[in-house]
Amino acid sequence: MGDQTQASLAEAQKIGDIAISAKDRGVLVTLAERVAACAADPINDVKRDLWYRHNALEPTRPVIFCDPENGWGEIITERDLACEGDLARTWEMTLQKELFWGESMGDDRVVTGIFDVPHVYEESDWGMHETIMGGQDGGSYVWDPPLKNWDEDFGRLRFPYITVDHEATDRLYSLANDLFNGALDVRVGNPWWWTLGMTWTLVNLRGLMRIMYDCFDYPVELKRLMAFLRDGTLAKLDYLERDGLLRLNNDGTYVGSGGFGWTRELPAAGGRKGCVRTADMWGFCESQETSTWSPEMFGEFIFPYQLPILERFGLNCYGCCEPLDKRWDIVRRIPRLRRVSVSPWADAAVMAEMLGSEYIYSLKPIPTDIAVGIIDEGRIRKNLRRVIGTCRGTRLEIVMKDNHTIGKNPDNVIRWCAIAREEAEAFRP
Repeated sequence: MGDQTQASLAEAQKIGDIAISAKDRGVLVTLAERVAACAADPINDVKRDLWYRHNALEPTRPVIFCDPENGWGEIITERDLACEGDLARTWEMTLQKELFWGESMGDDRVVTGIFDVPHVYEESDWGMHETIMGGQDGGSYVWDPPLKNWDEDFGRLRFPYITVDHEATDRLYSLANDLFNGALDVRVGNPWWWTLGMTWTLVNLRGLMRIMYDCFDYPVELKRLMAFLRDGTLAKLDYLERDGLLRLNNDGTYVGSGGFGWTRELPAAGGRKGCVRTADMWGFCESQETSTWSPEMFGEFIFPYQLPILERFGLNCYGCCEPLDKRWDIVRRIPRLRRVSVSPWADAAVMAEMLGSEYIYSLKPIPTDIAVGIIDEGRIRKNLRRVIGTCRGTRLEIVMKDNHTIGKNPDNVIRWCAIAREEAEAFRP
């Protein structure tokens, strides 16, 4: 399964007994066989070729992808799961999502028949971590950042370190491989990160309000902290590369903040067989937490520390929910930049002019369109038609994500994909 459908790493590490009952095995085997049948459908070859051409910046119709994210719980509820064990239920949810993509969703995501088993591991914090209050059941929360005094607290910072439990990982892999018995291609590997942008960590350590004041009150200290986060991130990449823990993401792996990694441009030349380097992979940074900062502040306090990380990767993605139309002159300096996020807060027409046919225009429509019980299909069609028309000549992908709810109506995502597909087909190059 792709990175968006595998068990979260946190969940995987909480699994104490790496075992599955006979009853649960029967459920999972049946689901795996259905997934394998979906993967064998020739439509996946068509979709795969579309992504290859799209990622190579060839002119194609707009590519469609929908990930309901938090809405998955309204598509596949706890009552829908037949397995009883924790590990089995996690894997069942993974397979059920894959089946929904393969049988119902109607977007361009490829069903590959690959089942990813994550490494079992622990990762330390940065020498300190925030205290979270609230947040139960996906609700709002506040946190108490630990780095309160620059002089007293900075010395407590440490680079994170990763400890992999290879024995438990091997057991998990063996269990999955035996269970799916050739129906699915089981492989071991983690994405290890979603973003390498560091500002999420910055905000957790120092606090959102504080870093805004720090730009004026403690600019030297703020830059020192960003440099520490940069060096710790680079050290993490060095470790993962040196210990053979990286995995290529030039396939159906989710990359950036939307889209998939299908490309023949990676791995890069000059590598050794079986040794994956960051240069062989897609990289990704964003800085949503600084969306309200001026381009000048972003260019002084954030981007210079992200750039050395992105320089390591063979192809790069940038951005998520932050509007990049005001930051484009800075972001465009990223080497081998390929995929650029265009959020609902960016000027779509300006971004189309800036990106042209030289970058992937990764459009993120407003998710509230499908967050209601009954969607307004006319509104969705009108908005998609307008933005697709604005983006003629770009290398457009339309990514529905960031959903907190789908109005408790699974048909919302199915209808959105159908409308998006119809509008995309009407604007073939």
